[in-house]
Amino acid sequence: MTREWGFALRTCGSVLAGLSVLAACSSGGTERGPSPSPTRASPAPTGSGSSRPSASPAAPAGTAEDLVPDLDETKLPKTAAEARAAIGRIIVGQEVFGPDVVHSVPFESDPGRWPVLGEDCAWQTTGLPADVLATTTRYFHVPPKNGQGRLQLNVTVTVHHSREESGWETARAMEEVLRCPDQRLRANEQVKSLWGGVLYQGEQMNGWSEDAFNERGKYVGAEGGGPYLYIWNQAQFGPVTVAVAGKGAAGFTDKAIETVVIQGASRMMQHAEQEFGKAAG
Repeated sequence: MTREWGFALRTCGSVLAGLSVLAACSSGGTERGPSPSPTRASPAPTGSGSSRPSASPAAPAGTAEDLVPDLDETKLPKTAAEARAAIGRIIVGQEVFGPDVVHSVPFESDPGRWPVLGEDCAWQTTGLPADVLATTTRYFHVPPKNGQGRLQLNVTVTVHHSREESGWETARAMEEVLRCPDQRLRANEQVKSLWGGVLYQGEQMNGWSEDAFNERGKYVGAEGGGPYLYIWNQAQFGPVTVAVAGKGAAGFTDKAIETVVIQGASRMMQHAEQEFGKAAG
């Protein structure tokens, strides 16, 4: 992403520290921790399912980038069909979040639509921009029970033509927070008091991605009221961005929401690096 936005806000080290811990766990082959980004206001779904604690100690010198493989240019998709196939291998299902999480209805976004944040700070959708080969958002939730509300989760994978294009996606995500700290997702949903930050690979324990963007604020929805925690984690590897959004609800702690968001983001980044990274050795 562009360095101009990268220096604007750098305040999300705690969440990224958690991602780094997950990345470390995945180095043995287990688990690792989109213009505008899809999304805080993901395209209207179609199909069959819906929709920064204290900083940790710095990583030892020379280890912050060890978990990010080199990009293998020969593996990169050249067509939309190839990109959609790769997304199918990168994106996660509800099993990654635990037994309480189920598909929403509808389950997946329209693959031909792209979210855009208007001048009025309201999200709308348009056709795919020229720099996007393919994108998919999936929608999950935890059904309300025992006094808890409906916790919502969105996961998104986007494949661009190049690393430069995916970097610009991250830059635009940062610009959107600076321009619109209060945003309307849909007619009955809002996020307020947003703030965000970017960490490049090697900064503040970001050893898990080339660029990591984190957005945080308060979610207010017609169904469950609020405000509750809203969190969006996005990461880049080569031409790919992966992202997870969590919309809080009654009865869920901020820590619980952060945990499931990090689980999804780290697993998809692991999949992306396996898909397009050079083999070790």
